[in-house]
Amino acid sequence: MKTPEAETRRALARLRRAIEKARREIRGLRELLDRTEAESFPADDYAEMDEHLSAVTELVGREQARQQAKILRAGGIGANRLRRSAGSFGGGSGDEGRRP
Repeated sequence: MKTPEAETRRALARLRRAIEKARREIRGLRELLDRTEAESFPADDYAEMDEHLSAVTELVGREQARQQAKILRAGGIGANRLRRSAGSFGGGSGDEGRRP
């Protein structure tokens, strides 16, 4: 039987991949429309959409880091070890979920 924590991690990973795929598709569409429509292309709308998807990606990354920290703490790993290892989970560049 799968744990709720494992299901949460899987769901977050699926959501992150879906958002990243959507961003790639939107960028491809944007490039095609920009070439075909040139002057009438709504570039601002597409830039805004990309910004929104970027914000959602960051939110998912923070949630992945939060869930990972919660699991590690439950396993007895201390806060000092969490900081060092937080970037090694959740995919991406490793900066998601970190606070300055």
